[in-house]
Amino acid sequence: MSRPRLLDLFCCAGGASAGYHAAGFDVTGVDIRPQPYYPFPFVQADALTVDLSGYDVIAASPPCQRFSTATPADRRHEHPDLVEPIRRRLRDAVERGDAWAYVIENVPGAPLHNPVTICGDTLRLGVRRHRLFESNLPLHGTPCHHDRSTPAVPVYGSYGQRGRRNPVDGEPSPGTPTEVGRAAMGIDWMPWPNLTQAIPPAYTFWLGTQLIGHARHLATPVTKATRAQTSRADAAHRWEASAGDAIPAAGDASPAGTGDGSPQPTGTVTTRVCRCGAPLVRPLTGRWPRHCSHACRQAAYRERTKGHAA
Repeated sequence: MSRPRLLDLFCCAGGASAGYHAAGFDVTGVDIRPQPYYPFPFVQADALTVDLSGYDVIAASPPCQRFSTATPADRRHEHPDLVEPIRRRLRDAVERGDAWAYVIENVPGAPLHNPVTICGDTLRLGVRRHRLFESNLPLHGTPCHHDRSTPAVPVYGSYGQRGRRNPVDGEPSPGTPTEVGRAAMGIDWMPWPNLTQAIPPAYTFWLGTQLIGHARHLATPVTKATRAQTSRADAAHRWEASAGDAIPAAGDASPAGTGDGSPQPTGTVTTRVCRCGAPLVRPLTGRWPRHCSHACRQAAYRERTKGHAA
């Protein structure tokens, strides 16, 4: 099966795009401004008017300044609210059959519908950087494990920060060397101004592997030919038939595979899930992991030993 295609709106320098690409998507970025550091095919265009057809998944990260705690409350009205216009565009695209999934990202406080949260602490990054993600498909976020022994690395812009009493996402004041910020974010190709606005690729890899899993149950990758042959009713029927087994039960111990005995590629949603409900990923060689992350392993250990400590 060919790699599904993903269109990343408001892509900036490609932090989110890199995670989706690592999860198994062919990614194209769209931004209204030139993005010389963007590492994938790029289209300079307005996200509110660009053609959305020809993609399986459409992701969008509309500007967050209107909702961010980093923006002074008396200046938030100066920034546009593009969440609702983008949501309408993406939902229309899914209903038309131009795509089978959408994902919208933004900061805590943004008006997203039933979003999941991803925490950098839980993914064992150097940043905390909570972000919300809305989708038309069921996705799993992460719990929060703010148990690091050192402060989170501060990776954010200086706009509106001078004199702040409450740091963003629990982070201290600015002054981080670029290379330290890059290491904390898991990004090695963009300069500091882009880094402060970026989404760590680990976030969208976490979600992208789940989307790849849904791709096995939904329509084949969307092209002009398949759209002409596939009606909306047929697409809806496929989704209803597969929604029940998109995320298997935790007790399912069937082996991973592609149906012909070969191992399933790393980075796809497998047939086992972690204690927290997140899908587990089996390496090309080796055993199934018992937990999705070191944080989940620690939480399971704390639960097992709670009675002994008492």
